[in-house]
Parts: sequence; C-alpha cells; structure tokens
Amino acid sequence: MLAMTLATESKEVESEKVGPSGGPILELSAVAKNFGGVQVLKGVDLRVDKSELVFLIGPSGSGKSTLLRCCNHLELPTSGHILFEGVDIAGRGVNINTVRQKIGMVFQSFNLYQHMTALQNVTLALRKVAGKPRAEADAIGMAMLDRVEMAHRAGYYPSQLSGGQQQRVAIARTLALDPKVVLFDEPTSALDPELVDGVLQVMHDLRRSGMTMLVVSHEMRFARDAADRVVFMADGNIVEQGSPDRIFTAPSHPRTKNFLASVLR
Repeated sequence: MLAMTLATESKEVESEKVGPSGGPILELSAVAKNFGGVQVLKGVDLRVDKSELVFLIGPSGSGKSTLLRCCNHLELPTSGHILFEGVDIAGRGVNINTVRQKIGMVFQSFNLYQHMTALQNVTLALRKVAGKPRAEADAIGMAMLDRVEMAHRAGYYPSQLSGGQQQRVAIARTLALDPKVVLFDEPTSALDPELVDGVLQVMHDLRRSGMTMLVVSHEMRFARDAADRVVFMADGNIVEQGSPDRIFTAPSHPRTKNFLASVLR
C-alpha cells in the first residue's frame, strides 16, 4: 500500500525549476528497473538541465545508485526511456561507448588499476577508447591531474596514495574524456572523514566551471551549499524535489521529513 501511495504521489511531485536554465541534457521518462522479481525503480521521471547539479538523497535501498547506473547503461532499464541531448541512449544505432564518454561516472571504490601510475590510469581510456597518441594523451592527463591538484603525484601508484588522492585521480580519469555530464555515486563514502573535504572541493570547482552533475551522496552539507536541486527518493520513486533551502528547511512530505530528521541529528 505504501509503495502504491508513493508511486501516486511521485507523479504529483512539485517540479520546481531552481537550477540553471540551459535546457535539458538528460531526461528520464518512466524508467523502471527490475532485478528478478524485485522492482527497484518504479517509473521514475527526472530532468537534468545543462550546468545543473542535482543531488539525490534518500535511504539505502531507495534506488539512487541504480538510477545513476541506468543513466549510462551500466544497468539496462527494464522499461522507460533515457534521453541524452534528446537522443534515446538505448536507441538503434547509438554507440553506448561513445555515450559513456559523454556521461562519465565516478564510483565510491575508485576502480584504479594498481599496477599503473596515476597518469597511466588517467590516460588509459584516452589511448584505448578515444584513440589518442601517447604524447597527446599524456598532455591531457597531466592537465586533468593538475585540475584536481594531483599533478605532483602523476608518477605514484594507487598504493602510494591516500583514499582521497585516489578518488581525485579517478575524477581526473573521468574528466579526461571531456564528458558533458558526470555521475557521482557516493564519491566520499569510502574515505576517512579527514579526506572528504579535498574531494568535495574538486566537486565544488567542477560546479563553478559549469559541469552538469548528478550526485548520490550522504554529504548533506555539500548538498545544501552546492546543489541547484535536491531530489528525495524512497522505495524506487521520486517522492519530493526542490531547492536545497526548501527541502532542508521546509520539506513537504513526511518521508522526507523523517529521513532528514534521522541524518541531520
């Protein structure tokens, strides 16, 4: 009964437009995802505009990470449509590898190759996927490492870097392919508390540069400070969305109120 109620309410969510008005770059329409007999996403509609930072919050198991992974087809939606710059990324003739270059993703576990240096990790996709010659790839890689303040660690292996430094290298790797959208899936959850601020500063800088970002995280302070829009999910539905100020100070849905009361204690 609760799931049915939320599904109905999700269709009636107030769609406040509070972020940049550059037009939609990513649009999800009735996106559902089943794992076996479990429906994890239940017909989600979501629009992300160019240069907008949209922050997804909600309890564990609400479908946030699955939604992100559907956005660049690391998971295939069971039904629904995902449009990137107006093109259905599951459409006939669409090269999903090209899509993934334009919709980059940063994971919570870094996923760096341990036998490669920071620079080699950043340049691997440039050479193997984008076909850049080594000299050009190295130049781009160094520029991206400099962007995340890791150029001085270009020759270091992941085992020689802190978790926060590894995550910044992972962000540089994503930026190297010149994406138009970056998806962040709990980018600080694997970090010790004292390492979190360095990663969040990189994300702040990306926001100021106009990067479009869809972020799943429990960093509520960052959401309040940096997001254009906060989206609350529960039980595979979008329950409520709006500006950070409204969501954090005057949420309208009881589920949102209860969730924020528990995480903001």
